Amino acid sequence: MTDSVIGSKKGWIVTLAGTGINLALGVLYSWSVISKEIPKEWGWSEADKAWPYTIACLVFAFMMVPAGRLQDKLSPRLVATIGGVLIGAGLIVASFVDTVLMFILSFGVISGAGIGFGYAAATPPAVKWFPPAKTGMIAGIVVAGFGLASVYIAPLVKAMIAANGVQNTLLILGFVFLGVVVLLAQLLVNPPKAAPATGAAAKAAAANDYSPKELFGTGQFYLLWLMYAITAGAGLMVIGKLAVVVKAQANYDGGFILVALLAIGNAGGRLLAGTFSDKIGRIRTLQIFAAVQMLMMFAMPSLGSVALLIPAAMLIGACFGSNLAVFPSITKDFFGLKNFGVNYGLVFTAWGVGSILAVVSGIIAKRTKSFDQAFYLAGGLLVAAIVLSFLIKKPAKAEAAAEA
Repeated sequence: MTDSVIGSKKGWIVTLAGTGINLALGVLYSWSVISKEIPKEWGWSEADKAWPYTIACLVFAFMMVPAGRLQDKLSPRLVATIGGVLIGAGLIVASFVDTVLMFILSFGVISGAGIGFGYAAATPPAVKWFPPAKTGMIAGIVVAGFGLASVYIAPLVKAMIAANGVQNTLLILGFVFLGVVVLLAQLLVNPPKAAPATGAAAKAAAANDYSPKELFGTGQFYLLWLMYAITAGAGLMVIGKLAVVVKAQANYDGGFILVALLAIGNAGGRLLAGTFSDKIGRIRTLQIFAAVQMLMMFAMPSLGSVALLIPAAMLIGACFGSNLAVFPSITKDFFGLKNFGVNYGLVFTAWGVGSILAVVSGIIAKRTKSFDQAFYLAGGLLVAAIVLSFLIKKPAKAEAAAEA
């Protein structure tokens, strides 16, 4: 990659296209509205309503691995296009069915796979257009789109359902998001390849590129994976329940406002953490945001006013969002760009496993009639993640490449 290419206008086009794709992938958040509007005659229980979303999250996370591999080997444009087709197809199929199983297959599996394909292809080409000193900032910009999506998707889908019903809304969303993602996907291109390096420069470049097999041979991968599962899981344990918590602790019923503010905090955390990580280092940034999130978790049970709960909720959202910018940047720094898509896909499976912890908070609340113990558990997990962060450093090959 030449100096004239790095950070060029084309690079910003790719970055904004990736951000736009992630805004569209936020259709995942529409389920919170759709599930509330499921017609009673369909006979769904509350547990039934949780399954399509849960499966979509798991499929999204684990499809990042094959999608990342295809992105590395073929092109981000092709992978994102497949993602758009799958997202649209899943929603369109869902518009014609009314059983839990068919919604799991359509919204959960098909659209979930599409989200995984789109997400896997959005960030890698963007960061490749910019120098390493801007990796965090660019990753933060791209993934902020996903964090902001719930600001518009929830009120939009609510209004559409009121006007058109659940199934017609799904049909419209299917065609719209298929078109939007496929269109933006055409703008995702990698920068032109520079002339092959020779001598010491070639050895240094090769040293910093880990294959998935080599990735599994490093202790850093397992530490990163565990830290990601903990930090993401701790956030997911409580952010989906914050509206209930604020209602219980402060008798405040502004659920939509809270969701919007939480989303703004989530997106802002991705931007801030990505930018800070370029300036002060990835691990240091991770430690700071994890520490703030830990303090908020331990403090939440004692907060009894809206004036305190809402800023705390926004901080928790920001700290949770920081993971989505910092961990891809660490993956790129530690394991190189050549196999970045698949390597980050493997690291990202931790987010999928961490999402299962969201179920834990519901179980705790059901048994104790309070979310206090869930907050304390999340805080304790974050303490463990901070401790682990002091044990991690660049793999030997990447460190040698950085010094070359």
